[in-house]
Amino acid sequence: GKIPTAAQMMEILAPGRKHGPFGSPREGTAAPIPVIFPGVARPRHYGPSVSSPRGDGDVDTRGNPSRRLPPPGLRSPLPPLRHHRSAGPLPPSPLGCTAPAVACAATTTSLVLHRSPSSSSTEEKEPIHTSSLTGAKKVREILEGHESWCKSEFRMEPAIFKATTNFLRRENLLRDTRGVTIEEQLGMFMYMISHNASNQMLQKAFQQSGETIYRKISEVFDIVPTPTQRFVKLPRFVQTHTKIAIDSRNCIGAIDGTHIPITIAEDRAPQYRNRKGTLSHNVMVVCDFDLNFTFVSCGWEGSASDAGVLRSAISKGFSVPEGKFYLVDGGYANTPSFIAPYRGVRYHLNQFRRRRSSHNGYENYKELFNHRHAILRNHIERAIGVLKKRFPILKVGTFHPIENQIKIAAATIAFHNIIRGQNGDKGWLDNQPDYISPSQYVDVPKGDNNYLNDTESSDGSTLRD
Repeated sequence: GKIPTAAQMMEILAPGRKHGPFGSPREGTAAPIPVIFPGVARPRHYGPSVSSPRGDGDVDTRGNPSRRLPPPGLRSPLPPLRHHRSAGPLPPSPLGCTAPAVACAATTTSLVLHRSPSSSSTEEKEPIHTSSLTGAKKVREILEGHESWCKSEFRMEPAIFKATTNFLRRENLLRDTRGVTIEEQLGMFMYMISHNASNQMLQKAFQQSGETIYRKISEVFDIVPTPTQRFVKLPRFVQTHTKIAIDSRNCIGAIDGTHIPITIAEDRAPQYRNRKGTLSHNVMVVCDFDLNFTFVSCGWEGSASDAGVLRSAISKGFSVPEGKFYLVDGGYANTPSFIAPYRGVRYHLNQFRRRRSSHNGYENYKELFNHRHAILRNHIERAIGVLKKRFPILKVGTFHPIENQIKIAAATIAFHNIIRGQNGDKGWLDNQPDYISPSQYVDVPKGDNNYLNDTESSDGSTLRD
């Protein structure tokens, strides 16, 4: 029941040895003997050493006294304790350690125990995503639930969503991983462009970490060019559409430019500032008379004209089949391949509804041409209207890098064509709640009304006449 002396303690811990276990200690000192627990790599003794009556010395890992003190935050939080077997177990560490490393130092009168802060375990993180409705379950419930839920959250019918994931899996564009399936990954992306959802909103909706959300959304952005090239392409064989009159049988579609709001660094903003003073990029789109987009050119600055974007597209490979033409508005030059309306003559459909100046409703053949031109070219305006109604993210600025903001426009156009190719409905779009507040919509130009260059092709005028 007596407290052992220093010599007896050293004999118990290292029988037959005359020196300390870590080397030959100096006279009057005893080396600490650490008790190593899993997870503690190289224990250190930071308690006061017996070499100093004031307790301000230190002993290094080899048992050598040192005058170098550890940082204040690493010093022993407890004073030396006199411990005896009858005193029971040591009290728990205030740092939350259940099994602290113990260093023993013998003196002539007592056994001194010190707790080493190097053994303090890190506090367990409190889980953030605790909902029982995981991302995988959420997507499954949406796809297996009422059709309106999938339309609302993913902007398409469940069957079309499943067909899209099958395409991505078959073409090896995306992969199922242990934590995220292709269905959940596509669901994240569609939810993002439907709600203009931030990373934090997606974390809450799909119960995934911010790093996982960022990585999976980035993977979808990386593959956007592939489905765009696959589903948005010019027709190889041009046939006269049933909507086209015999005198317009060579017309194969319509072209227009539409502005998409963006956010960008202030030093790059001037070139993206449009004539209304807001920031946007000018997107050129081409559609047929089934409201399918057949060409898209994204990324031009908002200060660029529609005609300038078209010229750039032509220089990069956009072409018109021989003998065919597209309909364009007054913001383009009138040429044999791009037929514009007569200038200075009423053109818009609402103008024809309001005024009838003769028994035929037209003052001359130019008004007749412009009216028929407006009816056919209205398809491109309708296609853009359906696109922005389905994906209202195209009406607001987003928080993505500028490269991804440009890809959002291309992705929505590809999804538009996929949905139409699967006979998706668009009537329900008129009765949807506003997931993106209209107060956030950015006022952008509706397109160019007047071609800035008065010089036009005489061949185009002859064809039009």
